[in-house]
Amino acid sequence: MLLGQFRTKSLSRDWVVAELEVSKHDDSEFRRDISTRLRSALLELSPKVRWTDRFHHAAAVLKSFTISADAVGTWTAGLDVEAAEGFADHANLAQDLTDVFLALGEAAVERRRGVVLLSDEVQFLSKPQLESLIEALHKMVQRKVPIIMVGAGLPQIAELAGDAKSYAERLFTFPAITNLSPADAQTALARPAGDEGASFTDDALAEAVTITGGYPSFVQEVGYAVWSVADGPLITKADVEAAIPACEAKLDASFFRVRLDRATELQRPYLRAMAELGPTAQKAAHVADVMGRTATNLGPTRAELINMGLLYTPEHGYAAFTVPYFDRFLLRAIPTLNVPPLRLRNPTEAED
Repeated sequence: MLLGQFRTKSLSRDWVVAELEVSKHDDSEFRRDISTRLRSALLELSPKVRWTDRFHHAAAVLKSFTISADAVGTWTAGLDVEAAEGFADHANLAQDLTDVFLALGEAAVERRRGVVLLSDEVQFLSKPQLESLIEALHKMVQRKVPIIMVGAGLPQIAELAGDAKSYAERLFTFPAITNLSPADAQTALARPAGDEGASFTDDALAEAVTITGGYPSFVQEVGYAVWSVADGPLITKADVEAAIPACEAKLDASFFRVRLDRATELQRPYLRAMAELGPTAQKAAHVADVMGRTATNLGPTRAELINMGLLYTPEHGYAAFTVPYFDRFLLRAIPTLNVPPLRLRNPTEAED
């Protein structure tokens, strides 16, 4: 939703928008994915029949970049140009991406426009990919070339960016998107209802906000569930309470379940042990105690869950669920904590 607002604002200023849904790709797949978006941006800046020398150069550089992704040349982003020798062919992702951004940005300058890259799930970029993007964007700032990026993802983005490049904290701002305030959550429920000729009682709104905790997705789900059960135009606290089971069941079957289904045989007990300790951030050693293991032994499992986006680290040594109320779901979905037996890699290895 927020990236959608950036898209709308960018288009209103006649900037070209390139949208990138980040996945866990190797560097070749990453090159293919971003090349496709940048090719579309180049053609949106100017149709091919109106290309000037700068646009032909940008296309040639992009062709070099795509050939680097596919050495045999079977995938070239559909660019009917010769590759630009000496540009984006360094076999170094950061240098190659910088060449592409510079060439595309110079073409955009000629049209008095800019390009914004909207990237979701940034935490799934590998460290080399994130480093390359940061380095290329840093060069755009230095050269005053109109290519920028707006990224969204989990709270660890700022830490990941800082680890990738120390100057990232000066290059980007990292606003934290938190839950809605009680007043904003009430408005999010009351205003759409009012548009349809309905209204909430004060205690109904207060109850709905308490249930959702102000989490935007939950506000939407509660609003939908309440609308389905309410008899009249005045929505009461009783209506909100009656909607809770349906709302909870829907979230369990979709929002929460898809997250749990991604977890492995050992990851699920780790999540369940965290849930047993409560909804707040938990220390690794405490989770290990619940499981009857050591923090060292469970370190890889914890790291995997963070990498998958199911946990994040608000401070050193602690991990928390990335979505609220996941602990409650885990207690419902996994009534009993069952930890699989420790599997040693070789007969001489012992648990720490």
